[in-house]
Amino acid sequence: MNQDLRLMPLSALQHYAFCPRQCALIHNEQAWADNYLTAQGHLLHKRVDSGDPETRNGIKFERAVMVSAEKLGLTGKLDLIEKDLKTGKLTPVEYKKGKAKAGNWDKIQLCAQGLCLEEMTGQTIEEGYLWYWQTRKREFVAFDKNLRQQTLDVILQVKNIFLSGSLPKPKYEKKCKACSLFDICNPQLIEHDNSANYIKQLFSRD
Repeated sequence: MNQDLRLMPLSALQHYAFCPRQCALIHNEQAWADNYLTAQGHLLHKRVDSGDPETRNGIKFERAVMVSAEKLGLTGKLDLIEKDLKTGKLTPVEYKKGKAKAGNWDKIQLCAQGLCLEEMTGQTIEEGYLWYWQTRKREFVAFDKNLRQQTLDVILQVKNIFLSGSLPKPKYEKKCKACSLFDICNPQLIEHDNSANYIKQLFSRD
């Protein structure tokens, strides 16, 4: 790992996969704003983190587990790890507000958790689960070749954002309305802002 790059939080991958500009605003610009969705998320994770370790039916449940993977350049806290006491198999479980998304950003964050566990334990982590508050159901996620490659690509892209300190241009989409940084980002306004081109033309020599 490049020594000039700090370990990236796992959450940055989810932020980037959702929106590169959101990732840069949060992690480079240190911008943050709560809305009702983020408030729900804080409450959910507070409940998850407060649970004590327990064992049921041969499965040990460890909550709020810190991980650090220097080769990947990642660090973060896992909501839940299930350990099969008979086989030693580890399975990460990530808790999310709402319901399953059309995009892959939650799956990429979960797969990155699996990759961290692989680096730390040497064990192959083949799968994980996403648990959604709204539906109260688990979604099985296979860490297949395609998802692993998507995750590694996002890790590299986030590293580049961190190293460059850049702020990607906005691209307004329907999902922007659910973003707590909507008012800070102003995607509809900035996307069509031609002031920079106007200034450039104003002072250019013909």
